[in-house]
Parts: sequence; C-alpha cells; structure tokens
Amino acid sequence: MKDEELYKLFINEDCDLEEPEIGHEERFLYKLKESRNLRSSRGENPVRPIWKSWIAIAASIVFIILIAGSFLSSNILSKPADLATISPEMKETQDFYAKAIRAELEKVNASKSPETKIIIDDALVQMERLDEEYKKLKIDLSISGKDKRVIFAMVSNLQQRIDLLNTVLRQIEDIKELKNYKNESTTI
Repeated sequence: MKDEELYKLFINEDCDLEEPEIGHEERFLYKLKESRNLRSSRGENPVRPIWKSWIAIAASIVFIILIAGSFLSSNILSKPADLATISPEMKETQDFYAKAIRAELEKVNASKSPETKIIIDDALVQMERLDEEYKKLKIDLSISGKDKRVIFAMVSNLQQRIDLLNTVLRQIEDIKELKNYKNESTTI
C-alpha cells in the first residue's frame, strides 16, 4: 500500500489519536498506591513471595517424577513374561518348540558348506528377526496380561522358526542332490 492509502484508511476510521491529559501518569500511580495500601490494611499480601512459587513448581515436578518412576518400574523393569508363565500346558508347548528349534538349528549348522553358506546365513538373519519379534511379544504379554492374541502370535512365531529351518534343510538337501548329480559321470 502506498502511504496515502494507509493515511486514508486511518482517517476514515474512528481512532483515538489524542494524547492523555497532563498529569495522567501521576493520577494512575496514585490510584495504584492507594489500591496497595487498601490491601495491606486488610492483611492481604499483594505480592506472593517468589520462593513460594518455586516450591510449588518443584513439588509438582517431584510428584510427576515419582508417579512416572513407579509406573515405569512396574511395567518396563519387570521381567517380560513368556509362555511358561501362562500355564503348564503353555510351558510344555514352549519347551517342545525350543527343543525342536535347537535340533533343527544344529542340523542346519552341521550342513554348512561353501555351497550352502549363503542360504544358512540368510536363515540365521531371519531367525534373529524372529527372535526380536518374540522379545517384543514377551513385553506385550507382560503388559496385556494373558491376551490370547499375543499368546497365539508367540506360538506362531515359534512355528515360523521351525518352518524356516525345515525349508532351509530342504534347500540344503536339494543343493546336495544337485552337487551329486553333477559329479556323477554317466558313461555308456
């Protein structure tokens, strides 16, 4: 906008452009002083001491920290539950899967050769990923109680591990068969 347009804008509006009367500041300060004197004569403290405000803030912060600390210590610091804590049947299930996984993993590691190294290394990476998921599920189980969905997810995770290892073992067998087939000499 140009200066003229701005000037016209304020001219047309009903703006108070006048200065306050002489002595306005003295009258204002006098009224303010009287107001304070009136409060002090009634026994009211017009200004709260600053240390009281700081104490109130500090007490609030301490209270929040105590509440948060008790919540965190009960949920996060507690040992995550696993299937064995649910019931004796779930303990048996967990033990069964753990033994099966160990046995399959031993078979896979025993079959390690230069031809199968890539497949086995990939399987181990996937097993680590499944293990991380299982750890998260254990925390979820601790938080949710005995939620059946979490229990099912944990059992599914264990089954996925076994399926993965079985698939790897089948692939290793296929590689061994192909190797034997290539090494055979067929002469007629």
